[in-house]
Amino acid sequence: MRWFIRMSRWARNPPSPAMFKMVVGIILVMLLIYGLERIGWWPDWATSERLGRVPRID
Repeated sequence: MRWFIRMSRWARNPPSPAMFKMVVGIILVMLLIYGLERIGWWPDWATSERLGRVPRID
């Protein structure tokens, strides 16, 4: 339901062209990074590794 309200606000008061370009640019950069990682061209130094749970020291 929240998304419908947000879409109606955007329809009534559309964002400026600069804001629209920024949002589209961010989405394109995210898709580019995802694509590079999927085909194996993303460098290992830029990949984060999952850490297990850190034991608490009490």
